[in-house]
Amino acid sequence: MSRPVSSVRRFLWENGLGLAFLALFVLALIGQAFAGHADFNNQLAAENLQEVTFGEYMTSSDFAVDVMENWQSEYLQFFLYVFLTVWLVQRGSPESKNLDKVGVESDKEQRVGPHASAESPRWAAAGGLRLKLYASSLGYVMGTVFVLSWLAQSITGVAAYNEEQLRQLQAPMSWSEYIVAADFWNRTLQNWQSEFLAIASMAVLSIYLRQRGSPESKPVGAAHTATGVEG
Repeated sequence: MSRPVSSVRRFLWENGLGLAFLALFVLALIGQAFAGHADFNNQLAAENLQEVTFGEYMTSSDFAVDVMENWQSEYLQFFLYVFLTVWLVQRGSPESKNLDKVGVESDKEQRVGPHASAESPRWAAAGGLRLKLYASSLGYVMGTVFVLSWLAQSITGVAAYNEEQLRQLQAPMSWSEYIVAADFWNRTLQNWQSEFLAIASMAVLSIYLRQRGSPESKPVGAAHTATGVEG
């Protein structure tokens, strides 16, 4: 049975941020696939080699490595951000917590164990290993996705690199050789540096600049020194 229209609208409204970015992700991935296919065929044509179909490109290591190198850098960004903001603060930034709350905070402040409410997640009230895992679950998941996508980047990257090497009649590399090679680290570090710069820019610029109505900004009239305040 179909969901009532009002219920569907409410679902879209309540989940608009996640759905909007998911839609943008899909559109960007489709655009990357078409642009990457055209660019790859241009390279093949320049080398007097047969062009590949769109389906062949979509299942190729060349497409996969381009996707994976972006995924791993994004999840590294969030993994580090989640963990470093526990201990590091930035005076005047809404991206930082208050200066006097450095660390994991007390059980009462975090509403865990005996301080959990009826609406708290079950593992928040459980204590022991379950609480310990759940208390850092966001960072653990971000870190796991980063490691897996970085591994996927290395595997698809060595395959793509070796295909190019063979087209140029040069010797291929093993995986262990590739992960210390310039191609792998060039792909990796060019993404990492942009992610680190983006986080630093957001943390510092939000001290002095505002975006009215955004939780990523302080209220327009808040003092530059106000820390951990969201609009």
